[in-house]
Amino acid sequence: MLEYLRNASEKPIAKVLITILAFSFVGWGVAEWIFGNVLSDTTLVRVGSSKVSVQQYNLERSRELASMSREEMRDVYVDPIAAQKFQNDIISKLTTQTMVENRGHDMGFIVSDHRIAREIREYPEFQEDGKFSTLKFDTVLRNSGYSEAEFADILRNSVLRSMVLGSMATPIKTPKFATTAMYNARYAERDIEYVTVQYNDFKAGKPTDDDLRQFYAMHPQTVPETRTASYVLVSADMSKPDAYSNAYDTAIKVEDAIIGGDTLQEAASKNKAKFVSLKPFSAKQLPKDDVLTDAMISKLYSMEEGTESELIETKSGFVIMRLDKVTPAHTADFDSVKKTLSDDWARDVREKKAYVHANEILVDVKNGKPMQSKKSVRVSRASGAPDEVLVAAFKSDIGQSAIVPGKKAFYVMRVKSSAQPKTDAKKSADLEKEVAKMTSRGITDDYNSFLIRENPIKVNEKVYRRFLGNNNQ
Repeated sequence: MLEYLRNASEKPIAKVLITILAFSFVGWGVAEWIFGNVLSDTTLVRVGSSKVSVQQYNLERSRELASMSREEMRDVYVDPIAAQKFQNDIISKLTTQTMVENRGHDMGFIVSDHRIAREIREYPEFQEDGKFSTLKFDTVLRNSGYSEAEFADILRNSVLRSMVLGSMATPIKTPKFATTAMYNARYAERDIEYVTVQYNDFKAGKPTDDDLRQFYAMHPQTVPETRTASYVLVSADMSKPDAYSNAYDTAIKVEDAIIGGDTLQEAASKNKAKFVSLKPFSAKQLPKDDVLTDAMISKLYSMEEGTESELIETKSGFVIMRLDKVTPAHTADFDSVKKTLSDDWARDVREKKAYVHANEILVDVKNGKPMQSKKSVRVSRASGAPDEVLVAAFKSDIGQSAIVPGKKAFYVMRVKSSAQPKTDAKKSADLEKEVAKMTSRGITDDYNSFLIRENPIKVNEKVYRRFLGNNNQ
């Protein structure tokens, strides 16, 4: 095209084309000049009116990596989940620090140069024989990669944050009435009486087909969704480059054969690979297979019936999976479950008879008659009676009677009275500490929510993707 333009440079059409090209280059340069600030923007997160830059992120990342053990560092570089968590923790830390610093500025806190100089002189790392050493100061900063101004700025922000959060570290005195109320609620005891009505104390008889049909109509059984799948495995020692390469070539041939119309079994047979057909499985009864990982099983549940997966690299070799069939969940046919219904029907009959008897006892109790075969016990929230009875005993009012359902019986219970617990010095002290921690945690959470409201957080998605990507470690 350039040759054409040279030869026809005097022609009108050529002048038009040259003009367009000239303006495109000028526009490119002008755009770079106009938008240069945007293109060079390294703001990762905006926290209120402040910014967290990529440079700050990289600096904090380097610090964190330097403090890690070799094993922890390897996890960050190798494990995508650990890498993502590491990345998120750094951004969260920088964001929180910026919020606190913003609050310090809003409150008018000032960290003077005199305060920074004093803090530096008192650093143990910068002292020699109990005195500040300029040589040690310069050496430590040089080895850490900081200039004096950068270190002073970091220290200034640290002091500012301590000024804002200092009150949070002040121990909170728990009000005596709060501890007492919680102690009485937690360790209180109750005097109750109850009668146990066992289901198995009643006879059910033998059900007819009509009995079972009526029972099944009220208690239908659902057969869960099942899936049938198969896969081809090209086995290999994946740690050896030659074996890996040969297996990969074979796997590609298997994949091509499947694309060409072969079944998985045919493609496996042609290429001397292993074919495995799995029995139908459900989400609650997954197949037990050494090759299929949890991630691969999860993928089978995201595939459509009759489709194959892409080539999957595993420790055992290369795998291609196929979801052969999906059988949706459905209500089981009566005849298919008839044999298993008798026990359920008999339990239901016995349970109904037990409830009728328990209700008769409850009516008598409410009419002022004494309980027969009762147990009179003092219970706490954790001991003294079956769990169902304990829960009901402390949910009911004094003098109240009720039927409490259990797994194997109904309980007819009456709450007679409440007893205050004996004072235990150790329990009281432990509870006081617990209440103090709960109160402190509540205050901290409220203050954190306040800081977030005052400092809206916005992630710069373009910069985030450009510099960090999905897991740019």
